[in-house]
Amino acid sequence: MASDQRSRSRVMPANEYRRERWRNQMGWTREIHAGRLDDAAPDAPWDWRLSIAEIERDSEFSAFPGIDRELVLLSGNGVRLRFEDGESHELHPPHDRLRFAGERKVTGELLDGPTHDFNLMWRRDRVRAALWHRPLVGPMVLFADPGTTWVAYLIAGQAQFADESGLPPMAAGDAAFFEAGSERLRHVIDGGGEMLVIRIEPVGGEG
Repeated sequence: MASDQRSRSRVMPANEYRRERWRNQMGWTREIHAGRLDDAAPDAPWDWRLSIAEIERDSEFSAFPGIDRELVLLSGNGVRLRFEDGESHELHPPHDRLRFAGERKVTGELLDGPTHDFNLMWRRDRVRAALWHRPLVGPMVLFADPGTTWVAYLIAGQAQFADESGLPPMAAGDAAFFEAGSERLRHVIDGGGEMLVIRIEPVGGEG
């Protein structure tokens, strides 16, 4: 594997996530990463963002115009997403999820106690995003095509890299990032547990 490929792959331990208040001050979030495309200006806002929302009470969600988002229940007994237009969805264990537009006014109503929820957000005019929930049972081969970024978030269990990347092992709650430049990246993740796997690519990419 070329050195520039190694430099674009990394593991972020869960204890390095930044905890901050929601934009509307109604809850807390742990930011995993806020990413920008290569053509973004240094002072430009993020193009995509990963975080974990800590919902401790019924709360209105912050509005994010121009942003699409996907929410995945990580822990807790569930949350109801009640939209202003009357639509309602309940996320139940083990890992229900919902994709919706950030402009929509929505309130999170706890079903039975606090929840932690994985939050993927992306600027729809800049980025396309896809998310999968996958079991990790032995080796998983991940290919990142040129220009794409992949993220593996370990929900539960443990994982290590069965390749020449030199990346450290992952514990539950850690995230691994794979940014493919001009060459395709290949990683082999081995272990046992559950993962969220996310692909980020610029609008206009080959998909």
